[in-house]
Amino acid sequence: MRSIDAPTLKSWIHDGRELAILDAREVGEFGRSHLFWANPCPLSQAELRARAILPCRSTRIACVDGGEGGLAARLATWLERVGYTDVSVLEGGTPAWEAAGYVLFSGVNVPSKAFGEWVEHHYHTPSIDPAELDAMRRGGTDMVILDSRPMEEFRRMSIPGATCVPGGELVYRIGELAPDPATTIVVNCAGRTRSIMGAESLRSAGVPNKVVALRNGTMGWELAGFTCDRGKALSYPEGTPASLPVALERAQAFADRHGVKPLDRAGLVALLAETGRTTLVLDVRDPAEYAAGHLPGSRNAPGGQLVQATDQWVAVRGARIVLVDDTGVRARMAGGWLRQLGQWEVFVLEGGLQGALETGTPAPDCPEVAAVDAPSVTPATLAAALEKGGTKVVQLTRSLDFREAAIPGALWGVRTRLAGLAPALAGAAQVVVAAAEPVTGRLAVPELRGLTAAPVLLLEGGLAAWKEAGLPLVVDRRNPEDAACIDVYLRPYDRNEGVEEAMREYLSWEIDLVHEVARDGDARFGAA
Repeated sequence: MRSIDAPTLKSWIHDGRELAILDAREVGEFGRSHLFWANPCPLSQAELRARAILPCRSTRIACVDGGEGGLAARLATWLERVGYTDVSVLEGGTPAWEAAGYVLFSGVNVPSKAFGEWVEHHYHTPSIDPAELDAMRRGGTDMVILDSRPMEEFRRMSIPGATCVPGGELVYRIGELAPDPATTIVVNCAGRTRSIMGAESLRSAGVPNKVVALRNGTMGWELAGFTCDRGKALSYPEGTPASLPVALERAQAFADRHGVKPLDRAGLVALLAETGRTTLVLDVRDPAEYAAGHLPGSRNAPGGQLVQATDQWVAVRGARIVLVDDTGVRARMAGGWLRQLGQWEVFVLEGGLQGALETGTPAPDCPEVAAVDAPSVTPATLAAALEKGGTKVVQLTRSLDFREAAIPGALWGVRTRLAGLAPALAGAAQVVVAAAEPVTGRLAVPELRGLTAAPVLLLEGGLAAWKEAGLPLVVDRRNPEDAACIDVYLRPYDRNEGVEEAMREYLSWEIDLVHEVARDGDARFGAA
């Protein structure tokens, strides 16, 4: 394993070769302070994440942490063990980066959020504030309010009267949603990025309507004294829109302006066969469409979310990205924005869904799981054991999900960080692992076996099976407390205290990103 200093890594970012900067900390820790192009790859998820975002084993990789605990070295060691051949560790982690005079960023999805601010400045994307929108609503303005977030977020909080239309669907479906050019289109999200990107997608595609972003989204709406709806589920009409020919013409022009290239199936085979290069194949359709039938080997990255949170799917600077959908509209729109965001070489696969397709959601490539042998217990058997006493449950779900649905008496933990649970496991007759994903639960078994002499079992079917059996769950918003939620970056409305202050800080942070990016110098937004 090689160590490098901060100036060396800084030079790598701009030398034109492929580079992945992987931060080994948990997402909540990563969100406190990290490099601009760093990609979260927490140790707890490494076996499930690394192979998906790093398909080429010769990719140059720099592992980073916060300078504590040797997390980067542990990640690097594992990467080398599974076959990655060019792995380094940043000496001193993020403190050394800052000491060298370089900029650190807080938050998550920073490249995408900074890009959204750049888009607003560069394209002069118009916006309205909540009071203006309220006046339009009360005055009967001919308008539609389109929320560019996924349905899960929309249900949590939405502008009254809004329709859920995730950003990647906007240009594709706007002909059905606002067929009259006289209709004003208002695009919102929770904060700023997806409002801006959704509105500018429509404008850049040449939609003739007046299009505006709602300044500061649902957070701005509530900070202005208005009330969001909860639990709404109004969505766009499913199926291929009748206005497809117009949408495709608009998307094609946008993609052509920004250098998105067409690719046929033979070309894709050639790209994938080329050694020493990273080629990612991403299906930008809705998850339900992807599950119904997708190109084997592709990953689902819904278009609006891909642009809003690029670091979830794309870790390699200099990678080639092949986008897939059914009609070409969504792929072309996402591709045009990716070209401007990160200058990746982007292709749209023509006829990408022709021929044999896979269904469902592919299991992660994780051979480590097969090496773990552990007995299982059914939900009913576990419930009886808990009633009898002596059984301890370790629940491996997101901290925020644990707050909303915990098995009674369960201990919450993060895999690779379970040592702190050892005192609570003392004297247990048996320990049962209940995970959101069975793979994660199985991977945790060896770690738990090192902490207790009791047998370690797996809950058959994981937490989902417990829920399906109708067994009891505990809701406790303070377990774990905010400070303990290292596995997630808490959004303002996830916090227990200071929600309004956190909203204001978050919105100020987004607005200021464009200045921090300029000071950092590692982004080249808009460059061809």
